[in-house]
Amino acid sequence: MARYTGPVCRLCRREGMKLYLKGQKCYTDKCPFEKRPYAPGQHGMRRTKLTQYAIQLRAKQAMKRIYGVLERQFRRYFEEASRRKGVTGEILVKIVESRLDNVVYRMGFAFSRAQARQLVRHGHVLVNGRKVDIPSYRLKPGDIVEIREKSRSIPFVREAVESAKDRTLPKWLDVDLDNFRGVFSRYPEMDEVDLPIDVQAIVELYSK
Repeated sequence: MARYTGPVCRLCRREGMKLYLKGQKCYTDKCPFEKRPYAPGQHGMRRTKLTQYAIQLRAKQAMKRIYGVLERQFRRYFEEASRRKGVTGEILVKIVESRLDNVVYRMGFAFSRAQARQLVRHGHVLVNGRKVDIPSYRLKPGDIVEIREKSRSIPFVREAVESAKDRTLPKWLDVDLDNFRGVFSRYPEMDEVDLPIDVQAIVELYSK
């Protein structure tokens, strides 16, 4: 499975925004973006006006990095979204939000999507009672996601669940944190997803 293995905090600096790729660390003063909120490299502090193409490109790169998807797979998601009836940008968001690794993260079983991806890959997650170890597995409304009983004692899983009890979870998920399970009730609406990017810019980029 292809994935990015470099320093993730560098990605936030490159996009000029927090992508929250490191979980808890992103909320502390130790976050590198807090200390150096400019692009990496010797010319990173230079201020340049972005062209329309650059704005669209940065939006695409940011979204790919938020969900941990590489270019080929993200392009396939866009092509699928463009074939469906409806608003392409909204459909694209629904596709990436229905990925199993994203839903495990959204349900509060991990501090980041990278942690959630690791949980899935190592076989700690069940979907409708069956083990699924494919992070990109797409859920359908009504699917039940839970952490395997013997995996519920993993320290970071327990810490993530306790932390999730203190915050509001997405409305499109019905989560029972005490029992380490949840239901993917429906696909999210655009205004329910806290994406700090302009998805329409991505549509315009790929539509050229």
